[in-house]
Amino acid sequence: MALVIFDLDDTLIHGDCATLWSEQMGRLGWVDPDSFMRKNNELMAAYSRGELAMEEFMDFSLEPMIGRTPEEVAHLVEPWVEDIIEPLIYSDATKTIARHRQNGDRILVISASGTHLVTPIAARIGIDEVLGIELDVAHGVYSGKTVGVLTYREGKVARLTQWLEQEGESLEGAYFYSDSRNDLPLLSKVDFPQVVNPDPVLQAHAEQAGWPIHQWT
Repeated sequence: MALVIFDLDDTLIHGDCATLWSEQMGRLGWVDPDSFMRKNNELMAAYSRGELAMEEFMDFSLEPMIGRTPEEVAHLVEPWVEDIIEPLIYSDATKTIARHRQNGDRILVISASGTHLVTPIAARIGIDEVLGIELDVAHGVYSGKTVGVLTYREGKVARLTQWLEQEGESLEGAYFYSDSRNDLPLLSKVDFPQVVNPDPVLQAHAEQAGWPIHQWT
């Protein structure tokens, strides 16, 4: 039984769940859609270039949730996952997950998005084990802050290492599927890196390293 790890955004789904949730917060009236999405897109462009300070993005994206309870947010995320996210799940992703399940592999999603989004999206795909950016709750409501190491770039390696120790797991024979240059630190740690719909930097690295490259639809 191997550990099989999946990135979420643009790997399991066609899109970025944090950006899609930003759009939803505009529809909910929590933010001004035009100005909020303009800033969101500026930050996501920096992510695509490998230049984003994730702390800055999280401070920005969590601000509209300050003072809201996790229960309130979860109540609104659930139908959003069904209506917006489910149609974006790659069919090739579900087939790949099913194949690994048949092999008895253990499946984990590790994402640079917040767990308020990653956990219900992964559950919709049938994956229960998740590592994502943890949100701080103070006095029963979201504070707008994060907790612990952010699962971004080298932070994914740090959080996964901690998880492996807690679970008594190892990366021996492990797979990791990702689309992003930002995941090169973790892709380089596993025995079987798998590149999905890669950005240009990851495409070039994968070709040079001889890593499998998948085009999922």
